[in-house]
Amino acid sequence: MTFLYPKAYDIIVIGGGHAGVEAALAAARMQCQVLLLTMNPDSIGQMSCNPAIGGLGKGHLVREIDALGGEMGMNTDLTGIQFRMLNTKKGPAVQSPRAQCDKKLYQQRMKWVCEREPNLDVKQANTTALVCTDGKVDGVDTSIGVRFSCRAVIVTTGTFLHGLMHVGRSQAQGGRLGDSASTHLSSSLKQLGLELGRLKTGTPPRLLRKSIEFSKMERQVGDDPPPFFSYRDHRLFHVEQAPRITAGSHSNIVAFPTGSALAQIGSQLDCYITFTTEVTAGLIKSNISKSPLYAGSIKGVGPRYCPSIALPSSP
Repeated sequence: MTFLYPKAYDIIVIGGGHAGVEAALAAARMQCQVLLLTMNPDSIGQMSCNPAIGGLGKGHLVREIDALGGEMGMNTDLTGIQFRMLNTKKGPAVQSPRAQCDKKLYQQRMKWVCEREPNLDVKQANTTALVCTDGKVDGVDTSIGVRFSCRAVIVTTGTFLHGLMHVGRSQAQGGRLGDSASTHLSSSLKQLGLELGRLKTGTPPRLLRKSIEFSKMERQVGDDPPPFFSYRDHRLFHVEQAPRITAGSHSNIVAFPTGSALAQIGSQLDCYITFTTEVTAGLIKSNISKSPLYAGSIKGVGPRYCPSIALPSSP
């Protein structure tokens, strides 16, 4: 039996990643009643692949999101640990801001923003099907037997739809490591006559900090002053940045005067550049057939294969 949730929504957003968060916040700030459905509210805005925001092309998009009132630029500025403007030795057409973020803090603040938005409800559920009447979507069903009604649905499930994870020759269903895939919603979309494809992303390996000899690498520092993404006032603080505390103010009370900018506490974290060796390249080349992409087990499309490495050509 299905329980019909008593509140009807204008818009339901399925998926709480970067796209889902922006869609839900934008609609809620336009005075729509919005429901954000996610399989794990603690993973809202999670940076699954890497902690970077921006870069060539993408940095431009982040600032466009900010200009439209979105949250990504602000959230990056408030959780960033290093900021750089790329390609400063080249023309302005190819220059772009990029930030490395505190991954957990980025996720935690984005969850906080969503949960405090007045017109936005966040609920935990696995969406299994779209409910249609006379060819029009008017709700969604969930795996817990609850049906939510709405006037429109926005699907932002990313790689979770029939998600398949590859680690070498091993395969397992999942949206990302530790999270389940959405297995039923795909069937519902297909029954509605929609064409399905598969999105692909690549996750770089995590390295243990104490196993790295940073002295052998090239140090890369952040820009001073940091090239922030958002042009709005920054009125919050995080672990690396905080407002200037005036004399006599209580240590745990923070106040920003109108138009004030962030004051940085401590320094930005450094990045380090290193290079591969012929031995490493040889190991990769001799085992490239075990890679799921080169072995043909990955059928999805994506802009590139990440991580990537340039292999020396055969003589």
